Amino acid sequence: MNSLQVPADSPWWLHAAAGLILFAHVAGGTVGLLAGAAALGARKGSRPHRLAGHVFFVSMLSMAATGAAVSPFLAAPDGAPRWFDSLAGTLAFYLVATGWATVRRRPGSSGGFEIAALLFAAAAASAAILLGAQASSRPGGTLAGYGPEGYYAFAGLLAFGAALDLKLVLRGGITGTPRIARHAWRLGTALFIAAAAFFLGQQQVMPEFVRGSLWLAVPPFATLGLMVFWLVKLRLDPFLRRRRRRPAPRPEAGEAR
Repeated sequence: MNSLQVPADSPWWLHAAAGLILFAHVAGGTVGLLAGAAALGARKGSRPHRLAGHVFFVSMLSMAATGAAVSPFLAAPDGAPRWFDSLAGTLAFYLVATGWATVRRRPGSSGGFEIAALLFAAAAASAAILLGAQASSRPGGTLAGYGPEGYYAFAGLLAFGAALDLKLVLRGGITGTPRIARHAWRLGTALFIAAAAFFLGQQQVMPEFVRGSLWLAVPPFATLGLMVFWLVKLRLDPFLRRRRRRPAPRPEAGEAR
């Protein structure tokens, strides 16, 4: 979300509201990035991990909600509303809310929240598809500076999340490793979106000597790499524990000991 401008002759409360929204967005994103990095680095399930997770949840919801709500009222260089930025905020909000709810809800249970999340993701995916179609039909093949493939990518992620929500609802909940993996990939993807939006999408606030540098891609893709590492580790841990518990073969009768 770019600087939120209001006409100079607007009432004082409108200027104050614009400043408050912008502060909530920037502060939420900044704190969310720091808290997310702390949560990734802390031992999973430890007190520092839980504390960083609480801060990440609140700050990221603030950042994503303000970005998703305000971006359509801001004009891109081509004059179109910033729907792409709004979709990014919508996806981040959905991922943080559902990822957080996964570990807050009792294992093996589901309810109205999961059904609402499923409907929300399906509706947002449909909107992203429509925006992608609109982008492809425009003379320049873009909408708000982005081609249809960007909108379809958001649609795919939202549809994927909705499909997993549907699976969870039909099963009545999840437990064990799949539950922790759902928590990890959703929050990790939201953190990647926030990091990419800041380091790659807001280069005008960076020192001039790093603008356009590949080094700015390191933080978001390091976040993505750490998320993949934890997901792989979650899947391998049960197998490795079984291997460690497996007793050594006993020697057969008559075999030298």
